[in-house]
Amino acid sequence: MISFADSHERHTVRTARTLMRPWRSSDLAPFARFNADPEVMEHFEAPLSRAQSDASAARFSDHVRTHGYGFWALEIPGVAEFVGFVGLLPVSFVARFTPAVEIGWRLGRPYWGYGYASEAARGAARFGFDVLGLREIVAYTVPANIRSRAVMTRIGMVHDPAGDFEHPKVPVGHRLRPHVLYRLSASGLTP
Repeated sequence: MISFADSHERHTVRTARTLMRPWRSSDLAPFARFNADPEVMEHFEAPLSRAQSDASAARFSDHVRTHGYGFWALEIPGVAEFVGFVGLLPVSFVARFTPAVEIGWRLGRPYWGYGYASEAARGAARFGFDVLGLREIVAYTVPANIRSRAVMTRIGMVHDPAGDFEHPKVPVGHRLRPHVLYRLSASGLTP
């Protein structure tokens, strides 16, 4: 079961075990720890400094506050007040598949392997289709990011090999520049 609420004009999304909510100042320290973890950041150019992590959280928080959705802070009620983020954002670069809205997530290592990312991603996608009226949601990552690709597949996303691309925000020649593209329509979303 997925429910949507609007509290003080800030949307939240609740699934059976997860709560996607606006960011709090108490989220910044654990978010910085996750972003400094080389294993969490394995498929990014580098771990983030505290200042970079805080700036990311501020951008995510501002988007949620302004638009009613975005990369929400992810809480697991009864388990942890903050485990990472899950949500939807407009793609911020130009590619063959843009304009588009992406679904994304990043969880701290202690919360991997419990199905939280898949469950929350389903809730975020349902919000995108039911509340935002999106026709399609995309996701992308480096080919080696097997964990994220597994989440994409579990929620019903389909790899679009013709859409695979070189990420324009990653330097030419960098090992992380090639990306795979996944697509999801409302009819493809798994329950």
